[in-house]
Amino acid sequence: MSTRLPPDASVASAERYRPELRPEVRVSDELLLGDGTVHLIKNTESGQSFKVGTREHFLISRMDGSRSLDEIGAEYAGRYGRRLSDANWQQLLGMLGTRGLLAGAPATAPAQEAAPKAPETANLSKAQRTLLRGTLPLVADADATAGRLHHAAGFLLSRWWMVPLLTLVVVMEATLVMRADELALATRETFTNPVLLTATGALLWLSTALHELAHGVVAKHYGGRVSEIGLRWRLPSVIMYCTVDNYLYLPTRWARVATALAGAVMNLLFLLPFCALWLLAPVDDATQDALAGLLFLGSIQAFAMLVPLPPLDGYKIVGQMLGATELAASSSAYLRLAVRRDTLAAGYPRRARIAYTAYPLLCLLVLGALAAGAVSLTYFLLATP
Repeated sequence: MSTRLPPDASVASAERYRPELRPEVRVSDELLLGDGTVHLIKNTESGQSFKVGTREHFLISRMDGSRSLDEIGAEYAGRYGRRLSDANWQQLLGMLGTRGLLAGAPATAPAQEAAPKAPETANLSKAQRTLLRGTLPLVADADATAGRLHHAAGFLLSRWWMVPLLTLVVVMEATLVMRADELALATRETFTNPVLLTATGALLWLSTALHELAHGVVAKHYGGRVSEIGLRWRLPSVIMYCTVDNYLYLPTRWARVATALAGAVMNLLFLLPFCALWLLAPVDDATQDALAGLLFLGSIQAFAMLVPLPPLDGYKIVGQMLGATELAASSSAYLRLAVRRDTLAAGYPRRARIAYTAYPLLCLLVLGALAAGAVSLTYFLLATP
C-alpha cells in the first residue's frame, strides 16, 4: 500500500487510497497547550511522539482504513468549509509516512527525527551511570511483570474491594488527624532511636516501591503498557521507578487519573495493618512510638505526592482534570500576559483562561495549607518538653 499520493494524483486515486494508522499508534484526547489545543500522537513501537492541531487530528482520527481520502476530504470540507488540495494531502501523508505511523510505511522513523526522551523517564547509558547518579532496570520485560502483578492483585481494583478499602483509609486518616499531637510526639521519639528509625525508613522505602508498582498495575488494568521497572539513584536517595509508556494515551480521562492516583492510594493502603497494630495490639512503648512514626511519616509521604507541582502525581492528576498538557508552563505564560494586561491574554479561549487561573490558585492554596501545618507542627514540638 502506498503511503503517499502520486505526483499526478487524481480524484480516482483519492477514491482508491484508504489510509490507515498502524495498530501501535496512539492518539490522545484534545489537550490545552498555550492559547490553543493539541492532540499528542505516539508510535509506541519506536517511542516517537509529536503534537498536531485540531484540524490535523480531524483528518488523522479518520484514517482507519475504511474511508478513502476523498471521503475524509468531504468530511473535512463539511466541517471546515474547504477541501484540501493534493499538495495538502501530500504534505500530511508524507509526514505520517516518514514517521512510520501509516500501515505500509516503515515501522520506525529515521534516527534524526526521533523525539528525545523526557529526562525523568530516560535511562542513562552504562557510560552515564556513576556512583552518584544513574538508573538500573531490574526486569527484562517490565510489561510482562506488570501483567503478572495485575493478574495476581487486579481483583482489588473492583468496586467490591476498592470501596471498603478506601473507606478504611478515610477512617484511618480521620483517626490520625484527631490524634495528630500524639503522632508528632511519638515520631520525635522515634528519631532518637536509631534501630527503630532504620526499621521505619525501610518500611517507608518499601511503601515507595509499592507506590511505583501500583502505577504499573493500574495502567495495565486500563490497557496501558509498562516500559521499565528499575532503580534510580541520586545519592543519597535510591528509589524504585515504574514507567508507564503510554500514560497520556490511556482510553479515558478517569483511567489516566486513576493511574496517577494509584501510587498515593497504595501508600495509604500499606499503612492499614500498621494502624490496626498501633490501635489494638499490646506492644511496648518504643514499638508504639515506631508505629506512630510510620503512620505519621507514611501519611505525609502519600499526601505529598498529591501536591499539584511537577513532576509529582498531583500535577498529573490536575493536568488531566483540566484537560491540559504542560500546564505549569502554559499557566505561567498566560499569567505574565494577564498581569501586564497584554491584549494577547484576551485571545486565549475561555476554557484556557479558567484552567490557567485555577491552577496557580490551587497551588497557592495547597502550599499555604502545607506551610501553615508545618509552622503549627514546629511550634507544637518546640513547645512540648
